[in-house]
Amino acid sequence: MWPGQQPPGGEQNPQNNPYQQPGYQQPNPYQQPGYQQGNPYAQQPQWGAPGPAGAPQPPQGGGGGNRTKLVAIIAATAVVVAAGVTGFLVLGGGKDDSAGGGTSDKGSPSASADPSVSASESEDNPRGNETEKPTVPGWKVVVNPKYGTAFDVPPTWSVDSPGIFTFFEDKKKGDGSAYIGFSAPAFLKENWCTSDDDKDGTEESSSLAASGTKGEDGGKDTASIARGDAAAFAFGGYTDQSDAAKKYLKIGAAKPYTTKSGVKGSVATSYTTGVKKTHKCDSDGKATTFAFKNSQGDFVSWTLHGAKGVREEIPDATIQKILSTVRLHGDPTG
Repeated sequence: MWPGQQPPGGEQNPQNNPYQQPGYQQPNPYQQPGYQQGNPYAQQPQWGAPGPAGAPQPPQGGGGGNRTKLVAIIAATAVVVAAGVTGFLVLGGGKDDSAGGGTSDKGSPSASADPSVSASESEDNPRGNETEKPTVPGWKVVVNPKYGTAFDVPPTWSVDSPGIFTFFEDKKKGDGSAYIGFSAPAFLKENWCTSDDDKDGTEESSSLAASGTKGEDGGKDTASIARGDAAAFAFGGYTDQSDAAKKYLKIGAAKPYTTKSGVKGSVATSYTTGVKKTHKCDSDGKATTFAFKNSQGDFVSWTLHGAKGVREEIPDATIQKILSTVRLHGDPTG
């Protein structure tokens, strides 16, 4: 997505997402009506957002395989270790999640700060949702105050700070920039798979699944956003992003959808199949995106993506249940 920085308000959006462009053609498109699924990802978050002057920099390493690394960007003021991943917490300024940008080494996760969340907010309330009530009893609430959205996840998921932005690395550019991502994420089995693909002696962890929301500044309609983002998450996170890999991508058509709270928009699911597995944690992937408007009338989207064709693949019924809980949550702060 963004090399060091993203365009304001877009988080690598329609302007850079070929799947949202009218007339986009790809080999063997996925067009099965009524197909409802979508999964979180088995990728690794990469940490390495630009820190204050003099801040230590993460080691540069080579990554490999089809799995594109995930970058997590946090808003704060110090270097920390969380969930086994080292990240730089940077106090940023600006409108967009990606405004702080963030580079990451090729083989491990990167982090950068969400400028809409202050350091004091992150420190005083790292989860930002502890007082919220889920619509599904026993589940956890995931709130994104920047975009005024919320959804629920099962109790086995971990909910991260609203100030974190995670993204898949752009492997073509190879500079640690992002291909596509979202903020205020929730993860399923953050250490689902570990491997040392670059043979540097440090194992990297991959999550089984993740979900979050993103802004869609510049989006034209919910159908093109849903179709485009689902395809970009599946392709960007589960292939090597080469032109040859496009044959593995199956793009689903967008369909109208209304959540239980009455939010109307469009939903689409895309997935990869037959991708060559070159490393231990490689897998096919799938992604479901629901695009809608928040209380200010701005386009936003929710996405859940993850490993496909593995023993622990999330059931479609669970994905649909999570999707049904997507709702508006106050006025956006971003």
